[in-house]
Amino acid sequence: MQDIIQDIIIFLKDLVLNNNIFVSLLVGFSVIILESIIPILPLAVFIALNMIVFGNFTGFILSWIATIVGCQVSFLIFRKGFSQKLYHSIDDKPRTKKLMNIVSNISFSKLVVIMAIPFTPAFSINIGAGLSKIEHKKFLLATLIAKISVVYFWGFIGTTLVESLTDITVIIKLLIILFIAFFLSKIVINKFDID
Repeated sequence: MQDIIQDIIIFLKDLVLNNNIFVSLLVGFSVIILESIIPILPLAVFIALNMIVFGNFTGFILSWIATIVGCQVSFLIFRKGFSQKLYHSIDDKPRTKKLMNIVSNISFSKLVVIMAIPFTPAFSINIGAGLSKIEHKKFLLATLIAKISVVYFWGFIGTTLVESLTDITVIIKLLIILFIAFFLSKIVINKFDID
């Protein structure tokens, strides 16, 4: 298994080195933006590949900016395309109206914390914020701050996963980090009554 992964990494690095670097960066950038719009795609894999292929620093910056752009695109699609229709249709639905009111009035710090947890479904947050009346500036600033931890977390998980195939202590550390992140997400979900 380790040989297969190493072969894939060598292939990707050769692909980057043998092609125009801007095209390679654009591909790495584009797949992360697509993940923000199509949630079935694995963000962790794309971030890890960017960090492995382009190096930790460049891969991190590339993934962080792409994640921010993808979240903004997703937010704007729902803000411009569906928000008004939603508010016209929920006049007779008090529970939905109450939920949208909560999302619209969420504090900045709560929004940052929720977005910073790696297991929080980013696509759902993008949709909810886009449909709500939350200010775009508030959403953008929260995204800029929160996505640092998300990209770092998934980059660390992905890049060390390759190492973990030969070192059991890395697997143990990753399991501990995953458990802590999952536990924190459960606390936040309960504290902020997120379903």
